[in-house]
Amino acid sequence: MAIYLDPPLWPAHGTHFSHLISDSSLEELHTFARAAGIPERAFDGDHYDVAEARFDALVAAGAIPVEGRVLVRKLIDSGLRIPARRRNGSLKLPLLTRWNEVLPGHDALFLDLLDRWGEEHRKYHGRTHLLAVLEALDRLTAPAPPPRAVLLAAWFHDAVYRGIAGEDEEESARLAEERLEQAGLPAGEADEVARLVRMTADHRPDPGDEPAALLSDADLSVLGGEPAAYARYLAAVRQDFAHIGDADFAAGRAAVVRQLLELDPLFHTARGRELWEDAARRNLHGELA
Repeated sequence: MAIYLDPPLWPAHGTHFSHLISDSSLEELHTFARAAGIPERAFDGDHYDVAEARFDALVAAGAIPVEGRVLVRKLIDSGLRIPARRRNGSLKLPLLTRWNEVLPGHDALFLDLLDRWGEEHRKYHGRTHLLAVLEALDRLTAPAPPPRAVLLAAWFHDAVYRGIAGEDEEESARLAEERLEQAGLPAGEADEVARLVRMTADHRPDPGDEPAALLSDADLSVLGGEPAAYARYLAAVRQDFAHIGDADFAAGRAAVVRQLLELDPLFHTARGRELWEDAARRNLHGELA
């Protein structure tokens, strides 16, 4: 049992905030917070928000400082994490924390991508999906962080989304090339990000292409969810295509499911297969039936 604290990176109210969590129980977390004089109003479901002025004192009191991605992973592993869908719909602050870990100092690009992922017509392909893909990448590469090019590809892989298969991925890749070049990334790295984005059009990475395998598995990780989570995914996908009639949607969706089931393997990393392969095939076969 331990208390963890990530760096004060979240801007709000003229300062920056950290998250304080327990890896075992909310009771332990509340006990620590009371002893440290943290007010109850700072509690947000599974963590306390604490101002950066309190950081050193909390570490001195026994909180263990860790990177943001490590804290999130420990919270998920504890079973205490509140799913993103039950949080504030904007998800701006958790996504900002992750952005600052991969490309700090490029706030304008972050805000542009955040706006794109938050477009009104997106129901499944929105910010919750982006955060889920980033969290899935953490699980696939733990304890090491995911490669930067893979993380950036996750940020860009549905940056353009109009529901047109193939065209969306191509336009997202071109956006990545343009904006990452403007951000000063080496041309080779920007090209790699765009290559990975294009791969998500069919989720067929070449054998031995580890970066593409990581992104493909993270993007498809939703398929391996529990039945209730999978049902929510299907409902959100249907909303994404609300402009299409039921019969046409059912036919198109069945074709997508068959294409996914034809992928062998469906997940291309050993860790991805361990985490999601069996459940994903059960969910897909059940949906098709």
